[in-house]
Parts: sequence; structure tokens; C-alpha cells
Amino acid sequence: MSTVTVQLFASYADAFGASTIQIQLEDGSTVADLLSQIRSQPAGQVLPGMPRVAVNRKFASPSEPVAARDEIALIPPVAGG
Repeated sequence: MSTVTVQLFASYADAFGASTIQIQLEDGSTVADLLSQIRSQPAGQVLPGMPRVAVNRKFASPSEPVAARDEIALIPPVAGG
């Protein structure tokens, strides 16, 4: 079991009331496992079906492994004009 820190921005930070959250994961967990754990939290319902996740500053697929030492960020939807 390890703890990962997830950085939150904009609407995600507003929903969770923090700029980071700590998530407990089993060793060998993936981005999909991480998202499942985040969705189980009270503010987790704000996540869209397939939110963008960056692991070590690169967009990650659901099967990408995550570890406590990784830099993880949830990227909210953005709009431009």
C-alpha cells in the first residue's frame, strides 16, 4: 500500500476544497485504479467519464502504472476563445 499525491486545478480544486489530495493505492495500481479511488470520495462525482490525468508531466492512459514517487495531476476541461 502506498500514498500518492494528486494535484488538482480549477474546478477540481474547487470541488475538493484543496489543491492536492492524498490517495491510498495498492502497489502496482494504474491510473484507472487511481480514478476509481478518487471517484469514491465525496467530491469524486465531479470527474467526467474519462478525465485527463498526467503522470510525471505526460498525459497518461488508464493502464499507466502509478507509484508514490510520481507527480500526478488531474487536468480539468478547459475552454478557450
